[in-house]
Amino acid sequence: MDITEALSQLAGDQNSPGGLAVLAGSAAIEYVFPPFPGDVVTVFGAVLVTGYAWSFWAVLAAVMLGSLVGAALAFEVGVRWARRRAAHPEARPRPRLDDVVEKFRRHGPIFIVINRFLPGVRGLIFVAAGLAGLPRRLVLLYAGLSALVWNLALMALGVLLGANLDRLQTWVERYTLGAWIVVVSVVAIWLFRVWRRRDTPAR
Repeated sequence: MDITEALSQLAGDQNSPGGLAVLAGSAAIEYVFPPFPGDVVTVFGAVLVTGYAWSFWAVLAAVMLGSLVGAALAFEVGVRWARRRAAHPEARPRPRLDDVVEKFRRHGPIFIVINRFLPGVRGLIFVAAGLAGLPRRLVLLYAGLSALVWNLALMALGVLLGANLDRLQTWVERYTLGAWIVVVSVVAIWLFRVWRRRDTPAR
């Protein structure tokens, strides 16, 4: 039985604490275990609102709480990783990781603001933010703004399409596929540029 089937069994129990807890937990797990279909569960939250008269604000609060908890956990992984690296400066240097951390110190807030729109790499963005030493309050503020916009968009999509989980899932899957194509393309271009710079002789 998948997660949406489990939620379907709770749907009739309007605004049940168990159902809200599942929504929050699913939103959090997605940051720690990216393959988990957190967006599908959020979409199901929209179905609960439109098809089963659950409270819009209760569902939104649940997925927002889960998103912030997940972001905080991923950020803490980065913080601990940074502390371990600082405690062992003699460890094998990793210049590429250092480059990523340095770029994140400069442009990290931008990545955090758009993190919810980037499937599969959301958790990694917060790990990088922790590694880069970005302020925790600022990271969680931007994470909250990003999650709010994304979750409201999914809820609005649910209102537009009605309580039709299959249609909602199809829309989310199409967006996820398109976003993955963009992410992979950007990473491939970046790797190609790094490879070209490394192989270009210095003048």
